[in-house]
Amino acid sequence: MTRFAPFAALLAAACSPLTLFNGIVPKDGGVRRTAGLAYGEGPRRMLDVYAPRRGADRTRPVLVFFYGGSWNAGDRAGYGFVGRALAARGFVTIVPDYRLVPETSYPGFVEDGAAAVRWARANAGRWGGDGDRIVLAGHSAGAYIAAMLAVDARWLGADRQAVRGLIGLAGPYDFAPFTAPAARAAFGAWPDPAETQPVSHAGAGDPAALLLTGAEDMTVRPRNSEALAASLRQAGTPAEVKAYPGIGHVGILTAIARPLRGRAPVVDDMAAFADRVTR
Repeated sequence: MTRFAPFAALLAAACSPLTLFNGIVPKDGGVRRTAGLAYGEGPRRMLDVYAPRRGADRTRPVLVFFYGGSWNAGDRAGYGFVGRALAARGFVTIVPDYRLVPETSYPGFVEDGAAAVRWARANAGRWGGDGDRIVLAGHSAGAYIAAMLAVDARWLGADRQAVRGLIGLAGPYDFAPFTAPAARAAFGAWPDPAETQPVSHAGAGDPAALLLTGAEDMTVRPRNSEALAASLRQAGTPAEVKAYPGIGHVGILTAIARPLRGRAPVVDDMAAFADRVTR
């Protein structure tokens, strides 16, 4: 574990792309990757699929994972360790890119997320996935996208019936008014700030949620997860919040990597929840 501690510290300090980390960290085996599939037009509407190599006697649940980056940075190439970790647990895992600021702003990245989910529902069967058993997941800004798709029926329409659960890692769900520069750039032009917030849309009929956060997260405070969970519970939707002691904003993500799993059981918790809601 100590070999990778400097890289985790670098990521935590700089929130830099994870391509270097992804390139050197040992990954889970038994997974096949299909890269560079288009789910729409343009270079930012591409995705990678990670699927278990071993066959199964039934179709597998599908997990769509959206990475973070303040809605202005990120690339799916840095998240192979996430895709492989979840595929090794039996999920057909899809990691899409999406348009970023300044190319787009809200709701452009949510629209791209919806298009990726529709693609997953229609095409996951090519890798043994069940497009009617989808779990949406994401970290940070990606958790925001996953949450909006899960709780706001405008984006997925009839396809939302395939979404069985939401897994958010360190997600911002209740952050209006927009004080951070990245949030102002992504959401400031929208006339109704409340309309952009997942807490405003949580209601009856939303999928169950597992909201994971680091107790030491100073970037996206754990209160975001508590606020969304409270809104969901008030509407009768099951929602669990789990805060990992000693874990910060980036540490909750890097704990998915094999050498760092001892820091927090993120993969175990994600897999157990996704398995439960897709049975």
